[in-house]
Amino acid sequence: MERSILKKLLEWKNSTYRKPLILKGVRQVGKTWILKEFGKRYYENVAYFNFDENEEYRQFFETTKNVDRILQNLTLASGQKIEPEKTLIIFDEIQDCPNVINSMKYFCENAPQYQVACAGSLLGIALAKPSSFPVGKVNFMQIDPMTFSEFLLANGDENLVRYLESVDDFEPIPDAFFNPLCEKLKTYYVTGGMPEPVLMWTEARDVSAVQETLGDIIGAYERDFARRPGVGEFPRISMIWKSVPSQLARENKKFLYKVVKEGARAREYEDALQWLVDARLVHKIYRSSAPGLPVAAYDDLSAFKIYLVDIGLLRRLARLAPAAFAEGNRLFAEFKGALTENFVLQTLLSQCEVTPRYWSQNNPPYEVDFLVQRENDIIPIEVKSETNVAGKSLKKFKELFPDKVKLRVRFSLQNLKLDDDVLNIPLFMADQTDRLIGLALERR
Repeated sequence: MERSILKKLLEWKNSTYRKPLILKGVRQVGKTWILKEFGKRYYENVAYFNFDENEEYRQFFETTKNVDRILQNLTLASGQKIEPEKTLIIFDEIQDCPNVINSMKYFCENAPQYQVACAGSLLGIALAKPSSFPVGKVNFMQIDPMTFSEFLLANGDENLVRYLESVDDFEPIPDAFFNPLCEKLKTYYVTGGMPEPVLMWTEARDVSAVQETLGDIIGAYERDFARRPGVGEFPRISMIWKSVPSQLARENKKFLYKVVKEGARAREYEDALQWLVDARLVHKIYRSSAPGLPVAAYDDLSAFKIYLVDIGLLRRLARLAPAAFAEGNRLFAEFKGALTENFVLQTLLSQCEVTPRYWSQNNPPYEVDFLVQRENDIIPIEVKSETNVAGKSLKKFKELFPDKVKLRVRFSLQNLKLDDDVLNIPLFMADQTDRLIGLALERR
């Protein structure tokens, strides 16, 4: 599988200002594989240490802070060769090893010639704890589920990816590309972007194996709920997690604690929700009162929506059968387009420096699904799950904030089109959003 993060890892390797790297990402997203693959491609050898499999290695970090002694002990214990500049050192499953995390300070200050990359499940939780942490002494990188473009590459559709990347005008996409891309996107809705389910599909075309693997990943996450937080938090985390499909199926997708449990109050569940956000299993998107900068200054902290880390996991958690993808465009519209919204958010998160927001008002009801900041522009985005794009919210948003809106964007199953200040992007081109917005702004 070709992952775009390999380019970022190579930039890290070649950077003059390189520090030890902490790679964050949810369980089963491919952290270990990508680091080993990176080491195999760009280093003479890889020294891999797993602190879950070999708990005894943790002692080497408890008894000394001297990097040379730590590496000498690891080399002797494991028999792995470690050479400055030539070896990629991988520390894996470090989430329960605060001394290993803290040692990155000494690798950075005293041994910059060693190239170290760390990974672990639920690192977001570990790093949120107020323990000793090497502030300013590490580089961070985030690996998310595979994008649709990465899925196409894994599926052997390099020609489609090259075509999408070559589009530099707002002419309609020819049917020879449009129709197969729609069909491939349906398949991506079924598999999602977690590498193992994608592998099950691309190698064997085995839908039942995809289902089983997605179920296993969800089961692993739910076991983490029980293992990690305090005993009292486990039921609340589990209830919020299982409520996500119900929350997204609502006409007004604002998160409501009463959907989690009748009579539930925010103060009882907000810590459990924050645990899921820190773990990056869910994404929390705040309501914005206006398209201003900085965007955080306009957040309504009492109103937010939550989305799942991956569209395939959402479909599986919602018990939506894969058979739906054979029924016309039904899959795109399933439970009020929630799958499509989740898909668009996933692609936006990988392209935006600032987390997207959404905008809404009640009387009369209007809602813009996402607001994204691009440089100093706020771009309103509407998501339509089919070809029917009738909607008044984008128009209303421009009426209310005429001086702030240079471009409006709509995702749908309609063809690519720039109509005055409205850019319609076919859903299968979501990975090209930032580039297409740039082209549209230039054109206007």
